[in-house]
Amino acid sequence: MKRNALSLITLAAVFGVAGAAHAQDAEAIARGEAAFSQCQSCHVVRDDAGTVLAGRNGRTGPNLFGVVGRVAGSYPDFRYGDGMVRAGEMGLVWDEASLIAYLQDPTDFLRSYTGNARARGNMSFRVRGADQASDLYAFLATFSPAAETPAEEAAAEEAPAPASN
Repeated sequence: MKRNALSLITLAAVFGVAGAAHAQDAEAIARGEAAFSQCQSCHVVRDDAGTVLAGRNGRTGPNLFGVVGRVAGSYPDFRYGDGMVRAGEMGLVWDEASLIAYLQDPTDFLRSYTGNARARGNMSFRVRGADQASDLYAFLATFSPAAETPAEEAAAEEAPAPASN
């Protein structure tokens, strides 16, 4: 009986933590959606069927649908700068850390990543700080099938392994 009670307490704690993380994620996503209003003059989030999911019809920057998990500089039919193309060739795949760093200073990020002091980012806009960049990441990750939210990752790590027979 003690073992069952302990298991229930453990499960409640796991789901409680995951629930709190989910609420924090929802807040970050909402803040990211609000911050995206600054991005929509250049960017759109349009799915493969052509439905606009966020933004307007911005064409200055690439479509951000599926950006998390995408190789940098690889969106079809978009003309990227040399620094972005080189970063992609070097293996840059947009994840949380790289996207947050890039959004704060695109040119500095590309120079650091490629090791080329002359590399330049074509995106001149910078977000206001790491918190806003993190919120934008949370929002964009919702449109990226390859991305897992931190709550999903935590739940997957905490879930008991399936029994093998």
